[in-house]
Amino acid sequence: MFLLSGLTAAQKVEIEKLDYHHYLPLFFDGLCETTHPYEFFARQGVHDLLEHGASKVLPVIPQLIIPIKNALNTRNKQVICTTLKVLQHLVVSGDMVGEALVPYYRQILPILNIFKNVNVNSGDGIDYSQQKRENIGDLINETLEVFERFGGEDSFINIKYMVPTYESCILN
Repeated sequence: MFLLSGLTAAQKVEIEKLDYHHYLPLFFDGLCETTHPYEFFARQGVHDLLEHGASKVLPVIPQLIIPIKNALNTRNKQVICTTLKVLQHLVVSGDMVGEALVPYYRQILPILNIFKNVNVNSGDGIDYSQQKRENIGDLINETLEVFERFGGEDSFINIKYMVPTYESCILN
């Protein structure tokens, strides 16, 4: 038995029995949250569902695009970083998920193009955001690389079209 973060403490449900068409988009909608504990519940719920979803994730992809786009369009760096980590997890969560996202790159990638070169310059100081994976420019690059690796043969050309400064991690 798993306790899904978004359910009340009294509601225990086997995660495999949940309706992914209902719950996964609901938790993706919560990625826009910045207030504790709501942002934690949304993030943990998404990761729990992706971890145990396997074949249930792929059919829900079209329903996830608007919540993903909304989260990225907040332009809140915390929300964008959380969403990028979730996107990386989403792509590797099941077979064909990365390829299923390729047609939606035109909706997802424009905001990544805007923030791609935003990196923390701490001068002589120590940048702890790298350890926490909160450096937005690095996270965007990681996410684009995951998209390319798992998106199939058309992924690079589609990424390059939306993010012209992106350099292939496979071709180089």
